[in-house]
Amino acid sequence: MPCLTTSGIDRTRVFQYTARFQDVIGLRQLAADKLLMSKSFKELGLSNELLRAIADQGYSQATPVQAEAIPLILAGGDVLAGAQTGTGKTAGFTLPLLQNLQEGAPRKGRPVVRALILVPTRELAAQVEKSVSDYGKYLPFTSMVIFGGVNINPQIKKLRAGVDIVVATPGRLLDHMQQGTICLDRVETLVLDEADRMLDMGFIRDIKRVLKVLPRNRQNLLFSATFSDDIRNLANELLNHPAEIQVARRNKAAEDVSQVVYPVDRVRKRELLTRLITMERWSQVLVFTRTKHGANRLAKQLDSDGLYAVAIHGNKSQAARTRALTDFKAGKVRVLVATDIAARGIDIHQLPSVVNYELPNVSEDYVHRIGRTGRAGEKGHAVSLVCIDERKFLADIENLLKRKIDTHVVPGFEVDPSIRPEPPKRNGGGGHGGDGRSRQGGGGSRNGSGGGQRNGGGGGPRGGGGGGGAKPRRRQPTH
Repeated sequence: MPCLTTSGIDRTRVFQYTARFQDVIGLRQLAADKLLMSKSFKELGLSNELLRAIADQGYSQATPVQAEAIPLILAGGDVLAGAQTGTGKTAGFTLPLLQNLQEGAPRKGRPVVRALILVPTRELAAQVEKSVSDYGKYLPFTSMVIFGGVNINPQIKKLRAGVDIVVATPGRLLDHMQQGTICLDRVETLVLDEADRMLDMGFIRDIKRVLKVLPRNRQNLLFSATFSDDIRNLANELLNHPAEIQVARRNKAAEDVSQVVYPVDRVRKRELLTRLITMERWSQVLVFTRTKHGANRLAKQLDSDGLYAVAIHGNKSQAARTRALTDFKAGKVRVLVATDIAARGIDIHQLPSVVNYELPNVSEDYVHRIGRTGRAGEKGHAVSLVCIDERKFLADIENLLKRKIDTHVVPGFEVDPSIRPEPPKRNGGGGHGGDGRSRQGGGGSRNGSGGGQRNGGGGGPRGGGGGGGAKPRRRQPTH
Protein backbone atom coordinates (compact mmCIF):
# COMPACT_ATOMS: atom_id res chain seq x y z
CA MET A 1 0.00 0.00 0.00
CA PRO A 2 1.56 3.37 -0.97
CA CYS A 3 2.55 5.68 1.83
CA LEU A 4 1.61 9.28 1.12
CA THR A 5 3.65 12.12 2.59
CA THR A 6 2.38 15.41 3.96
CA SER A 7 3.96 18.82 4.29
CA GLY A 8 2.34 19.44 7.65
CA ILE A 9 -0.40 18.51 10.04
CA ASP A 10 -3.26 20.69 11.12
CA ARG A 11 -2.59 21.23 14.80
CA THR A 12 -5.29 23.80 15.52
CA ARG A 13 -7.19 21.42 17.74
CA VAL A 14 -4.02 20.68 19.72
CA PHE A 15 -3.40 24.28 20.73
CA GLN A 16 -6.94 25.51 21.23
CA TYR A 17 -6.72 25.02 24.98
CA THR A 18 -3.05 25.98 25.30
CA ALA A 19 -3.76 29.57 24.24
CA ARG A 20 -5.40 30.17 27.62
CA PHE A 21 -2.30 29.18 29.55
CA GLN A 22 1.27 30.39 29.59
CA ASP A 23 3.07 27.24 30.71
CA VAL A 24 2.72 23.70 32.00
CA ILE A 25 2.41 24.93 35.57
CA GLY A 26 -0.79 26.67 34.63
CA LEU A 27 -2.11 23.46 33.11
CA ARG A 28 -1.23 21.52 36.23
CA GLN A 29 -3.03 24.12 38.34
CA LEU A 30 -6.12 23.79 36.17
CA ALA A 31 -6.13 20.04 36.70
CA ALA A 32 -5.59 20.46 40.44
CA ASP A 33 -8.44 22.97 40.67
CA LYS A 34 -10.76 20.59 38.90
CA LEU A 35 -9.81 17.83 41.31
CA LEU A 36 -10.63 20.05 44.26
CA MET A 37 -13.94 21.27 42.84
CA SER A 38 -15.35 18.17 41.21
CA LYS A 39 -14.50 14.90 39.55
CA SER A 40 -17.49 14.94 37.24
CA PHE A 41 -16.74 14.12 33.61
CA LYS A 42 -19.12 16.93 32.63
CA GLU A 43 -16.74 19.45 34.18
CA LEU A 44 -13.68 18.18 32.33
CA GLY A 45 -14.69 19.71 29.00
CA LEU A 46 -15.62 16.50 27.20
CA SER A 47 -18.04 16.50 24.27
CA ASN A 48 -21.65 15.40 24.50
CA GLU A 49 -20.90 12.31 22.39
CA LEU A 50 -18.21 11.20 24.82
CA LEU A 51 -20.34 11.98 27.88
CA ARG A 52 -23.11 9.86 26.41
CA ALA A 53 -20.72 6.95 25.85
CA ILE A 54 -19.33 7.33 29.38
CA ALA A 55 -22.87 7.20 30.79
CA ASP A 56 -23.52 4.03 28.77
CA GLN A 57 -20.58 2.45 30.61
CA GLY A 58 -22.14 3.41 33.94
CA TYR A 59 -19.67 6.13 34.93
CA SER A 60 -20.19 9.76 35.92
CA GLN A 61 -17.24 10.61 38.17
CA ALA A 62 -13.64 10.69 36.99
CA THR A 63 -10.87 8.94 38.89
CA PRO A 64 -7.92 11.06 40.09
CA VAL A 65 -5.69 10.12 37.16
CA GLN A 66 -8.51 10.88 34.71
CA ALA A 67 -9.27 14.21 36.35
CA GLU A 68 -5.62 15.22 36.05
CA ALA A 69 -4.78 13.72 32.65
CA ILE A 70 -7.82 14.73 30.60
CA PRO A 71 -7.37 18.54 30.79
CA LEU A 72 -3.64 18.23 30.13
CA ILE A 73 -4.10 16.02 27.08
CA LEU A 74 -6.88 18.23 25.75
CA ALA A 75 -4.42 21.12 26.01
CA GLY A 76 -2.24 19.39 23.45
CA GLY A 77 1.04 19.10 25.34
CA ASP A 78 3.08 15.99 26.05
CA VAL A 79 2.25 14.09 29.23
CA LEU A 80 4.19 11.70 31.45
CA ALA A 81 1.72 9.87 33.68
CA GLY A 82 2.23 7.34 36.43
CA ALA A 83 -0.60 5.61 38.25
CA GLN A 84 -1.05 2.24 39.88
CA THR A 85 -2.98 -0.35 37.92
CA GLY A 86 -6.76 -0.34 38.13
CA THR A 87 -7.05 3.46 38.43
CA GLY A 88 -8.73 4.05 35.07
CA LYS A 89 -5.70 5.40 33.22
CA THR A 90 -6.81 3.82 29.94
CA ALA A 91 -9.86 6.07 29.84
CA GLY A 92 -7.57 8.85 31.02
CA PHE A 93 -5.90 8.98 27.62
CA THR A 94 -8.61 7.42 25.44
CA LEU A 95 -11.26 10.06 26.14
CA PRO A 96 -9.18 13.19 25.41
CA LEU A 97 -7.54 11.47 22.43
CA LEU A 98 -10.97 10.89 20.90
CA GLN A 99 -12.05 14.46 21.59
CA ASN A 100 -8.89 15.90 20.04
CA LEU A 101 -9.60 13.89 16.90
CA GLN A 102 -13.20 15.05 16.98
CA GLU A 103 -12.19 18.70 17.18
CA GLY A 104 -9.44 18.44 14.58
CA ALA A 105 -9.73 19.35 10.94
CA PRO A 106 -12.13 16.95 9.17
CA ARG A 107 -10.47 14.46 6.84
CA LYS A 108 -11.75 13.76 3.37
CA GLY A 109 -11.76 10.36 1.74
CA ARG A 110 -10.46 7.15 3.23
CA PRO A 111 -9.45 7.36 6.93
CA VAL A 112 -5.73 7.52 7.73
CA VAL A 113 -4.02 6.55 10.97
CA ARG A 114 -4.17 9.65 13.16
CA ALA A 115 -3.56 8.06 16.56
CA LEU A 116 -1.19 5.22 17.44
CA ILE A 117 -1.30 3.45 20.80
CA LEU A 118 1.57 1.05 21.53
CA VAL A 119 1.18 -1.60 24.25
CA PRO A 120 3.30 -4.58 25.31
CA THR A 121 0.90 -7.55 25.17
CA ARG A 122 -1.97 -8.92 23.11
CA GLU A 123 -4.35 -8.91 26.06
CA LEU A 124 -3.68 -5.26 26.83
CA ALA A 125 -4.01 -4.36 23.15
CA ALA A 126 -7.46 -5.95 23.02
CA GLN A 127 -8.51 -4.22 26.24
CA VAL A 128 -7.38 -0.77 25.10
CA GLU A 129 -9.00 -1.11 21.67
CA LYS A 130 -12.26 -2.10 23.35
CA SER A 131 -12.04 1.06 25.44
CA VAL A 132 -11.50 3.13 22.30
CA SER A 133 -14.46 1.44 20.65
CA ASP A 134 -16.74 1.79 23.68
CA TYR A 135 -16.02 5.47 24.28
CA GLY A 136 -15.94 6.34 20.60
CA LYS A 137 -19.21 4.61 19.72
CA TYR A 138 -20.97 7.91 18.91
CA LEU A 139 -18.04 9.34 16.94
CA PRO A 140 -17.25 8.70 13.26
CA PHE A 141 -13.89 7.06 13.87
CA THR A 142 -12.68 3.56 13.13
CA SER A 143 -10.19 1.66 15.26
CA MET A 144 -8.45 -1.67 15.13
CA VAL A 145 -6.07 -3.83 17.12
CA ILE A 146 -2.82 -5.23 15.73
CA PHE A 147 -0.86 -8.02 17.43
CA GLY A 148 0.93 -11.24 16.57
CA GLY A 149 -0.12 -14.82 17.11
CA VAL A 150 -2.96 -14.47 14.59
CA ASN A 151 -3.24 -14.38 10.80
CA ILE A 152 -1.92 -11.08 9.47
CA ASN A 153 -4.15 -10.98 6.36
CA PRO A 154 -7.39 -9.78 8.05
CA GLN A 155 -5.36 -6.96 9.60
CA ILE A 156 -4.00 -5.99 6.18
CA LYS A 157 -7.51 -5.96 4.74
CA LYS A 158 -8.78 -3.65 7.46
CA LEU A 159 -5.81 -1.32 7.13
CA ARG A 160 -6.41 -1.00 3.39
CA ALA A 161 -10.01 -0.02 4.08
CA GLY A 162 -8.77 2.83 6.27
CA VAL A 163 -8.61 3.29 10.03
CA ASP A 164 -8.24 6.31 12.32
CA ILE A 165 -6.87 4.74 15.51
CA VAL A 166 -4.50 1.79 15.77
CA VAL A 167 -3.73 -0.08 18.98
CA ALA A 168 -0.68 -2.28 18.41
CA THR A 169 2.09 -4.34 19.91
CA PRO A 170 5.49 -3.31 18.56
CA GLY A 171 6.51 -6.55 16.85
CA ARG A 172 3.46 -7.02 14.64
CA LEU A 173 3.40 -3.29 13.88
CA LEU A 174 6.93 -3.61 12.50
CA ASP A 175 5.73 -6.52 10.34
CA HIS A 176 3.17 -4.20 8.75
CA MET A 177 5.70 -1.42 8.36
CA GLN A 178 8.15 -3.74 6.60
CA GLN A 179 5.43 -5.04 4.29
CA GLY A 180 4.20 -1.53 3.51
CA THR A 181 0.69 -2.28 4.73
CA ILE A 182 0.47 0.62 7.18
CA CYS A 183 1.23 4.32 6.79
CA LEU A 184 2.08 6.32 9.91
CA ASP A 185 3.12 9.68 8.47
CA ARG A 186 -0.10 11.41 9.57
CA VAL A 187 -0.11 10.29 13.19
CA GLU A 188 -1.10 13.21 15.41
CA THR A 189 -0.96 11.46 18.78
CA LEU A 190 1.34 8.70 20.01
CA VAL A 191 0.55 6.84 23.22
CA LEU A 192 2.96 4.47 24.94
CA ASP A 193 0.88 2.52 27.47
CA GLU A 194 2.53 0.33 30.11
CA ALA A 195 5.83 1.72 28.89
CA ASP A 196 7.79 0.10 31.71
CA ARG A 197 6.55 -3.32 30.65
CA MET A 198 7.58 -2.69 27.05
CA LEU A 199 11.09 -1.84 28.22
CA ASP A 200 11.18 -4.96 30.39
CA MET A 201 10.24 -7.08 27.39
CA GLY A 202 13.05 -5.67 25.25
CA PHE A 203 10.94 -3.55 22.91
CA ILE A 204 13.01 -0.37 23.15
CA ARG A 205 14.67 -0.88 19.75
CA ASP A 206 11.32 -1.65 18.15
CA ILE A 207 9.83 1.50 19.66
CA LYS A 208 12.69 3.62 18.32
CA ARG A 209 12.20 2.14 14.84
CA VAL A 210 8.54 3.16 14.99
CA LEU A 211 9.42 6.67 16.18
CA LYS A 212 11.61 7.22 13.12
CA VAL A 213 8.63 7.03 10.72
CA LEU A 214 6.28 9.24 12.74
CA PRO A 215 5.81 12.97 12.06
CA ARG A 216 7.93 15.19 14.28
CA ASN A 217 4.93 17.42 14.95
CA ARG A 218 2.79 15.23 17.22
CA GLN A 219 1.56 14.86 20.77
CA ASN A 220 3.27 12.20 22.91
CA LEU A 221 1.66 10.52 25.91
CA LEU A 222 3.63 8.11 28.08
CA PHE A 223 1.73 6.10 30.67
CA SER A 224 3.49 3.77 33.07
CA ALA A 225 2.53 1.89 36.21
CA THR A 226 6.02 2.48 37.61
CA PHE A 227 8.61 5.23 37.14
CA SER A 228 11.98 3.53 36.84
CA ASP A 229 15.17 5.28 35.78
CA ASP A 230 14.78 3.64 32.35
CA ILE A 231 11.32 5.20 31.99
CA ARG A 232 12.78 8.59 32.90
CA ASN A 233 15.43 8.17 30.22
CA LEU A 234 12.83 7.22 27.61
CA ALA A 235 10.68 10.19 28.61
CA ASN A 236 13.64 12.54 28.21
CA GLU A 237 14.19 11.25 24.67
CA LEU A 238 10.54 11.18 23.61
CA LEU A 239 8.66 13.93 25.40
CA ASN A 240 8.85 17.68 24.87
CA HIS A 241 8.52 19.60 28.16
CA PRO A 242 5.88 17.17 29.46
CA ALA A 243 3.40 17.77 32.21
CA GLU A 244 3.93 15.06 34.83
CA ILE A 245 1.19 13.20 36.67
CA GLN A 246 1.98 10.98 39.63
CA VAL A 247 -1.28 9.92 41.23
CA ALA A 248 0.25 7.44 43.66
CA ARG A 249 3.68 7.07 45.20
CA ARG A 250 6.16 5.40 42.88
CA ASN A 251 5.70 1.61 42.79
CA LYS A 252 2.99 1.73 45.46
CA ALA A 253 0.64 -1.23 45.76
CA ALA A 254 -3.11 -0.69 45.53
CA GLU A 255 -4.44 0.53 48.88
CA ASP A 256 -7.69 -1.43 48.53
CA VAL A 257 -5.85 -4.77 48.44
CA SER A 258 -5.24 -6.61 51.70
CA GLN A 259 -2.00 -8.61 51.61
CA VAL A 260 -0.93 -11.68 53.54
CA VAL A 261 2.00 -14.11 53.42
CA TYR A 262 1.59 -17.80 54.27
CA PRO A 263 4.93 -19.51 55.01
CA VAL A 264 4.94 -23.06 53.64
CA ASP A 265 7.39 -25.74 52.55
CA ARG A 266 7.95 -25.79 48.79
CA VAL A 267 6.59 -29.34 48.42
CA ARG A 268 3.32 -28.44 50.19
CA LYS A 269 2.40 -25.29 48.29
CA ARG A 270 -0.14 -26.94 46.04
CA GLU A 271 -1.76 -28.68 49.02
CA LEU A 272 -2.05 -25.39 50.90
CA LEU A 273 -3.43 -23.60 47.86
CA THR A 274 -6.16 -26.21 47.46
CA ARG A 275 -6.96 -25.91 51.17
CA LEU A 276 -7.24 -22.11 50.98
CA ILE A 277 -9.42 -22.10 47.88
CA THR A 278 -11.73 -24.65 49.46
CA MET A 279 -11.83 -23.23 53.00
CA GLU A 280 -12.15 -19.61 51.91
CA ARG A 281 -14.69 -20.59 49.25
CA TRP A 282 -12.99 -18.58 46.56
CA SER A 283 -15.21 -18.86 43.52
CA GLN A 284 -12.73 -17.04 41.28
CA VAL A 285 -8.99 -16.78 41.86
CA LEU A 286 -6.04 -15.75 39.72
CA VAL A 287 -2.85 -17.66 40.57
CA PHE A 288 0.61 -16.58 39.43
CA THR A 289 3.54 -18.90 38.80
CA ARG A 290 7.05 -18.02 37.71
CA THR A 291 7.30 -20.28 34.65
CA LYS A 292 5.12 -21.60 31.84
CA HIS A 293 5.82 -25.21 32.72
CA GLY A 294 4.96 -24.50 36.33
CA ALA A 295 1.64 -22.98 35.27
CA ASN A 296 0.73 -26.04 33.20
CA ARG A 297 1.70 -28.43 35.97
CA LEU A 298 -0.20 -26.54 38.69
CA ALA A 299 -3.35 -26.26 36.56
CA LYS A 300 -3.37 -30.02 36.03
CA GLN A 301 -2.81 -30.66 39.75
CA LEU A 302 -5.62 -28.33 40.79
CA ASP A 303 -7.87 -29.98 38.24
CA SER A 304 -7.12 -33.34 39.82
CA ASP A 305 -8.08 -31.81 43.19
CA GLY A 306 -11.52 -31.05 41.80
CA LEU A 307 -10.87 -27.35 41.18
CA TYR A 308 -11.50 -26.50 37.53
CA ALA A 309 -8.34 -24.69 36.46
CA VAL A 310 -6.73 -23.60 33.19
CA ALA A 311 -3.31 -22.15 32.45
CA ILE A 312 -2.50 -19.08 30.37
CA HIS A 313 0.96 -18.08 29.15
CA GLY A 314 2.95 -17.13 26.05
CA ASN A 315 3.16 -20.66 24.63
CA LYS A 316 -0.63 -20.83 24.36
CA SER A 317 -2.20 -19.81 21.07
CA GLN A 318 -4.06 -16.53 21.00
CA ALA A 319 -7.35 -18.42 20.61
CA ALA A 320 -6.58 -20.52 23.69
CA ARG A 321 -5.63 -17.46 25.74
CA THR A 322 -8.77 -15.60 24.72
CA ARG A 323 -10.97 -18.61 25.46
CA ALA A 324 -9.38 -19.12 28.90
CA LEU A 325 -9.93 -15.48 29.86
CA THR A 326 -13.50 -15.48 28.58
CA ASP A 327 -14.36 -18.64 30.52
CA PHE A 328 -12.70 -17.29 33.66
CA LYS A 329 -14.56 -14.00 33.50
CA ALA A 330 -17.82 -15.87 32.90
CA GLY A 331 -17.25 -18.06 35.97
CA LYS A 332 -16.86 -21.26 33.97
CA VAL A 333 -13.30 -21.62 35.25
CA ARG A 334 -12.62 -21.31 38.98
CA VAL A 335 -8.82 -20.95 38.91
CA LEU A 336 -6.79 -19.19 36.22
CA VAL A 337 -3.09 -20.05 36.54
CA ALA A 338 -0.94 -17.48 34.80
CA THR A 339 2.57 -16.23 34.29
CA ASP A 340 3.30 -12.52 34.33
CA ILE A 341 1.80 -12.08 30.88
CA ALA A 342 -1.48 -11.67 32.79
CA ALA A 343 -0.10 -9.16 35.28
CA ARG A 344 -1.12 -6.31 32.99
CA GLY A 345 -3.84 -5.80 30.46
CA ILE A 346 -6.35 -8.17 31.99
CA ASP A 347 -9.27 -6.30 33.52
CA ILE A 348 -11.48 -8.68 35.47
CA HIS A 349 -14.27 -6.83 37.21
CA GLN A 350 -14.50 -7.49 40.95
CA LEU A 351 -11.86 -10.22 40.98
CA PRO A 352 -11.78 -11.08 44.70
CA SER A 353 -8.45 -12.85 45.11
CA VAL A 354 -4.97 -13.12 43.64
CA VAL A 355 -2.42 -15.71 44.75
CA ASN A 356 1.33 -15.58 44.27
CA TYR A 357 2.03 -19.30 44.14
CA GLU A 358 5.61 -18.28 43.47
CA LEU A 359 6.93 -14.80 44.16
CA PRO A 360 8.28 -12.89 41.17
CA ASN A 361 12.01 -12.33 41.05
CA VAL A 362 11.43 -8.70 40.01
CA SER A 363 9.77 -6.83 42.86
CA GLU A 364 7.77 -4.44 40.68
CA ASP A 365 5.94 -7.41 39.18
CA TYR A 366 4.42 -8.07 42.60
CA VAL A 367 2.71 -4.68 42.43
CA HIS A 368 1.35 -5.43 38.97
CA ARG A 369 0.17 -8.91 39.94
CA ILE A 370 -1.83 -7.89 42.98
CA GLY A 371 -3.19 -4.95 41.01
CA ARG A 372 -5.48 -7.40 39.21
CA THR A 373 -7.69 -7.31 42.32
CA GLY A 374 -9.00 -4.28 44.20
CA ARG A 375 -9.67 -2.37 40.98
CA ALA A 376 -11.81 0.74 40.53
CA GLY A 377 -12.41 1.17 44.25
CA GLU A 378 -13.34 -2.47 44.94
CA LYS A 379 -11.76 -4.40 47.79
CA GLY A 380 -9.29 -7.14 46.95
CA HIS A 381 -7.18 -9.79 48.63
CA ALA A 382 -3.65 -10.89 47.73
CA VAL A 383 -2.09 -14.07 49.10
CA SER A 384 1.54 -15.12 48.76
CA LEU A 385 2.72 -18.68 49.45
CA VAL A 386 6.36 -18.26 50.44
CA CYS A 387 8.87 -21.05 50.96
CA ILE A 388 12.38 -20.74 52.34
CA ASP A 389 13.81 -20.33 48.82
CA GLU A 390 11.90 -17.05 48.33
CA ARG A 391 12.82 -15.12 51.45
CA LYS A 392 15.12 -12.83 49.47
CA PHE A 393 12.33 -12.09 46.98
CA LEU A 394 9.97 -11.30 49.86
CA ALA A 395 12.51 -8.98 51.47
CA ASP A 396 12.95 -7.14 48.16
CA ILE A 397 9.18 -6.75 47.78
CA GLU A 398 8.76 -5.41 51.31
CA ASN A 399 11.63 -3.01 50.72
CA LEU A 400 9.88 -1.74 47.58
CA LEU A 401 6.57 -1.36 49.41
CA LYS A 402 8.30 0.18 52.43
CA ARG A 403 6.26 -2.01 54.74
CA LYS A 404 6.10 -5.50 56.17
CA ILE A 405 3.40 -7.82 54.85
CA ASP A 406 1.33 -9.61 57.49
CA THR A 407 2.35 -13.23 57.96
CA HIS A 408 0.04 -16.05 59.07
CA VAL A 409 0.79 -19.72 59.58
CA VAL A 410 -1.98 -22.14 58.64
CA PRO A 411 -2.27 -24.88 61.27
CA GLY A 412 -0.95 -28.14 59.88
CA PHE A 413 1.32 -26.34 57.40
CA GLU A 414 4.08 -25.22 59.74
CA VAL A 415 7.46 -24.86 58.06
CA ASP A 416 9.96 -27.69 58.58
CA PRO A 417 13.07 -26.00 60.05
CA SER A 418 15.33 -28.77 58.74
CA ILE A 419 14.70 -27.85 55.08
CA ARG A 420 17.52 -25.88 53.49
CA PRO A 421 16.99 -23.20 50.82
CA GLU A 422 17.53 -24.00 47.15
CA PRO A 423 17.97 -21.52 44.29
CA PRO A 424 14.58 -20.83 42.67
CA LYS A 425 14.26 -22.66 39.36
CA ARG A 426 14.75 -20.55 36.28
CA ASN A 427 12.97 -21.06 33.01
CA GLY A 428 15.74 -21.33 30.44
CA GLY A 429 13.63 -21.56 27.30
CA GLY A 430 10.87 -19.63 25.69
CA GLY A 431 10.16 -15.96 25.69
CA HIS A 432 7.67 -13.34 26.66
CA GLY A 433 5.47 -13.78 23.65
CA GLY A 434 3.86 -10.42 24.16
CA ASP A 435 2.92 -10.13 20.52
CA GLY A 436 4.62 -13.02 18.76
CA ARG A 437 7.82 -11.09 18.09
CA SER A 438 9.30 -10.25 21.46
CA ARG A 439 13.08 -10.09 21.52
CA GLN A 440 13.57 -12.16 24.64
CA GLY A 441 13.56 -15.68 23.34
CA GLY A 442 11.10 -18.33 22.38
CA GLY A 443 10.81 -20.53 19.36
CA GLY A 444 7.57 -19.29 17.87
CA SER A 445 7.35 -18.33 14.23
CA ARG A 446 7.25 -14.71 13.27
CA ASN A 447 3.52 -14.62 12.73
CA GLY A 448 2.71 -17.69 14.77
CA SER A 449 1.36 -18.17 18.22
CA GLY A 450 4.60 -18.86 20.06
CA GLY A 451 6.74 -16.41 21.97
CA GLY A 452 8.87 -15.78 18.90
CA GLN A 453 12.30 -14.31 18.71
CA ARG A 454 12.92 -12.03 15.81
CA ASN A 455 16.65 -12.51 15.53
CA GLY A 456 17.16 -16.08 16.56
CA GLY A 457 15.72 -19.39 17.64
CA GLY A 458 14.71 -20.67 21.04
CA GLY A 459 16.43 -20.21 24.32
CA GLY A 460 16.09 -17.65 27.02
CA PRO A 461 17.90 -14.34 27.21
CA ARG A 462 20.74 -15.91 29.14
CA GLY A 463 20.34 -19.55 28.18
CA GLY A 464 21.77 -21.41 25.21
CA GLY A 465 20.19 -21.72 21.83
CA GLY A 466 19.14 -18.09 21.42
CA GLY A 467 20.54 -16.27 18.45
CA GLY A 468 20.70 -12.51 18.76
CA GLY A 469 18.26 -10.14 20.36
CA ALA A 470 18.65 -7.27 22.76
CA LYS A 471 19.94 -7.87 26.23
CA PRO A 472 17.00 -7.67 28.64
CA ARG A 473 16.89 -6.16 32.07
CA ARG A 474 17.05 -8.31 35.18
CA ARG A 475 14.11 -10.53 34.42
CA GLN A 476 13.57 -14.15 33.53
CA PRO A 477 11.20 -15.08 30.73
CA THR A 478 7.92 -16.06 32.34
CA HIS A 479 5.27 -16.47 29.69
